[in-house]
Amino acid sequence: MLDRIHLLAAVTVLGVLEQAYFFLQVIYARRAFGISPPKISGPPEFERVFRAQVNSSEYFPIFLALLWQAGLFFHQGLAAALGLLYLYGRYCYFMGYRASSSDRLTPIYFSSGVLWILAAASTLGILHFFLSHYVGLNVLQLLTA
Repeated sequence: MLDRIHLLAAVTVLGVLEQAYFFLQVIYARRAFGISPPKISGPPEFERVFRAQVNSSEYFPIFLALLWQAGLFFHQGLAAALGLLYLYGRYCYFMGYRASSSDRLTPIYFSSGVLWILAAASTLGILHFFLSHYVGLNVLQLLTA
């Protein structure tokens, strides 16, 4: 069983570490700009770091669900590779947003595109499972025949 999930687990750990890094960046920005919780407003430089972290954490559960569904039902290697691309895109998004709000756009489009591919792989994998398990129709055999 573990050989079917080890890549997904590794990408999940990397994702959690990335989220922790983003959280730490908000703490450092709070200290640098003298903004104590629960305040969430301040200079634009702080607000961009804060929004980048919040936006990334909002998408993280969606990413995890799609990563694991695509990996379990479609293909672990492809899902893990897409997961790494997503994490890279989110890192670029965070760094871009930190520098300027306009620098976040290309990375957000990239990472959103990766999420859509993970969603498609998840959907196809789950659909294939239901068709083969409950209907007895193996679409892959039909396509290769």
